[in-house]
Amino acid sequence: MNPGEDGAKRTVHATVVKVLTHRRDDRGMRLEEFTSRCVRTGEVHELVTTDQTGSAPGSRIDRVGFLGFAEIQSAGVIDRGDEVWLDGRLAGTVLGFDSCHFPNHYNVLIAVDDLITGRALDLRPETRLSFRQERPTA
Repeated sequence: MNPGEDGAKRTVHATVVKVLTHRRDDRGMRLEEFTSRCVRTGEVHELVTTDQTGSAPGSRIDRVGFLGFAEIQSAGVIDRGDEVWLDGRLAGTVLGFDSCHFPNHYNVLIAVDDLITGRALDLRPETRLSFRQERPTA
């Protein structure tokens, strides 16, 4: 979030449609230079965790844990720094996006302290999730 430019926005709601349970240390994703992406109702995007949290745009992201795919329930904007909530639990924050599969879907990269997978979070199809605007610090 850029407090000098960004005003309030709606929470983007989504639902898990497929759970993933694996991790990789050699994935080779690339962190896009764009810090926000618009998403439309009905789109499906992949949720991927990474502990490479200090990565700059253009960086290679190798260490990843796969959470699953989620269908967007309400169109909106997902920004770097948005909180990712899964069934009422804070899972991490949006680090950015990898577009290697676009236009089919984006990989939404989620910054976490320790890599987690869908299995580790006990995700199930129909698990609710949301992307909430980062709260500015005072």
